[in-house]
Amino acid sequence: QVQLVESGGGLGQPGGSLTLSCAASRISVSADTMGWYRQAPGKERDLVAIFTLSGMTRYVDSVKGRFTISRDSSKNMVYLQMNSLKPEDTAVYYCYLKPLYGPASWGQGTQVTVSS
Repeated sequence: QVQLVESGGGLGQPGGSLTLSCAASRISVSADTMGWYRQAPGKERDLVAIFTLSGMTRYVDSVKGRFTISRDSSKNMVYLQMNSLKPEDTAVYYCYLKPLYGPASWGQGTQVTVSS
C-alpha cells in the first residue's frame, strides 16, 4: 500500500506554530481522501483535518481557524500548519490516506508537545 512518513513534530510554546509534513509514496488526487489524526494519552484517536475527494477541507471544531491542511500533489506531500498552539494540542499526530476503494494507510506518527 501507500507509505506515509510524518515529520516536523516537536516542542511548541502556547501561541506558537509548528508545521507537520507527510511524505507519501504516491497521491491520487481524484481518488484519495487525505488527512491528519491525533491521539493524546488516554484518549481516542480523533480526526483533526481532512481533504475530501472534491478537494474541500474539513476541520474538527477545536482547531478550526488555527490549523490549515494543504497538499502539493506534484511532490506527494501533505502538510498541517498549526498556529496559535494550545496545550490541549499535545498528542501524537498521524497522517492518513484512504483510497476510494482499498485499505487506508497510516504514518508512524510524530509527537507534538505544547507547553510553557
